[in-house]
Amino acid sequence: MQPIIYAIVGIVVGAIAGYVIRKIQIANQVNSIEAKVTKALDEARTKEKEILLEAKSKAIEIVDQAKKSEQEFRNQIIKVEDRLNKKDAELDRKLSDLDNSKADLAKKQAEITKTHEELKEVRARQLEQLQKISSLSMEDAKRVLLEATEKNMREELAGLTRKLIATAREDADKKAREIVSLAIQRCASEVTSEMTTTAVTLPSEEMKGRIIGKEGRNIRTFEQMLGVEVIVDDTPDVVVISGFNSVRRHIAKIALEKLIQDGRIHPAKIEEATEKAKKEIAEQIKEAGEAAVYELGIANFPPKLVQLIGRLKFRTSYGQNVLKHSIEMAKLAALMAEEVGADVQTVKQGALLHDIGKALDQDMEGTHVEIGKQIAKKFNLPEKIVNAIEAHHGDVEYTSIEAAIVDAADNISGARPGARRDTYENYVKRLEELENVAQSFEGVDRVYAIQAGREIRIFVRPEKVDDWGATKLARDIAGKIEQDLKYPGEIRVMVIRETRVVEYAR
Repeated sequence: MQPIIYAIVGIVVGAIAGYVIRKIQIANQVNSIEAKVTKALDEARTKEKEILLEAKSKAIEIVDQAKKSEQEFRNQIIKVEDRLNKKDAELDRKLSDLDNSKADLAKKQAEITKTHEELKEVRARQLEQLQKISSLSMEDAKRVLLEATEKNMREELAGLTRKLIATAREDADKKAREIVSLAIQRCASEVTSEMTTTAVTLPSEEMKGRIIGKEGRNIRTFEQMLGVEVIVDDTPDVVVISGFNSVRRHIAKIALEKLIQDGRIHPAKIEEATEKAKKEIAEQIKEAGEAAVYELGIANFPPKLVQLIGRLKFRTSYGQNVLKHSIEMAKLAALMAEEVGADVQTVKQGALLHDIGKALDQDMEGTHVEIGKQIAKKFNLPEKIVNAIEAHHGDVEYTSIEAAIVDAADNISGARPGARRDTYENYVKRLEELENVAQSFEGVDRVYAIQAGREIRIFVRPEKVDDWGATKLARDIAGKIEQDLKYPGEIRVMVIRETRVVEYAR
């Protein structure tokens, strides 16, 4: 029985405990649900706040953009208004200018009308004066007659003056021809024909082998030391020395003759013979310079200048010996100076030194005129002599009659028959070669070779060659001439680019 009671009591107690536990569980679940609901409500409130804040920020942004757009629109409206105002002001100004132009035009029209009226009045007065001429007094008639006579005499005097001037020019030309003819008749010079090669006679054909040396050692040493070319060909008992520098060529000739006379030819002997030949040529140069100044009666030249004059003995120009040409010029110039009353000593010195630059033009850059001018200034020569040197090719104007006489004497000496070896055909051929080289470049319109081939002038088409292109073209043509042609001295290349605009007023 007791076990049953215990069991019932246990069941009851278990039921009660189960009820309590279940109630607690239900309470806990309720609390948990309430907490979740509360949390969800909090989250919803937070979300709501965030949405509200975001909506407010977007609303503010939209408002700002709207304000900005409104401001831009207002600015555009202001700009449009400004442009309209400016256009209105410009239109007003143009209207005002037009009104002013109309007013000026009306004023000018009035002036023209007034001028026409004045012309009519003047014409009427002139008609009245012409009508009164028939009734002039004696004094008035004399005055009118004298005025007309004076006008006619002035015209006749002007014609007579022109006739006298023309006659004076003819007389001056005739007198000048007489002076030149007299100078030419009183001065006779020999004709020279120098070459750029010199022949040396050998005692036998065996000497050619000695000159050449073992494996060409002697001839190479000789050519390198003297700056010339030794030509050994089949010509019997002769070798030829070739070189553009005549002084070196004569030194080489003397040295080779000494070596042939000695018979021993080797590098050491070549050097020794060269030194002796240089001293001998230097002595010849000195003697030639002293003989030239003595022959012309010039005593005030310094020794170094006299030595430069002597170097012209070994310099030729178109086959004409420069020293003999200069001495001949000095004599011609002196005779002409005596006839016209110029300074004889000045023209002698100017003529003798006019080509002094050719004594050094093979060793220095520049034309012989430029080098001669530098030499004259270095030795402090008078300005008249300097001008005679730089003006004898027409590069500068004469500053004295002595310079003009020197130029005339130069032309006379160079034009004398047989004085220069260059033939007309060779001269024309050289100029044509210069012009053809320049004409081969693109953009060249016309080409003229002047100053006996010392200068070439190129006219280019301005639409094809700009300023920079003209500079480049001059440099290219100069390089082409240096590469393809052979010529003495320097050639001046001048490129001319010009633009001409022509309009007609009809």
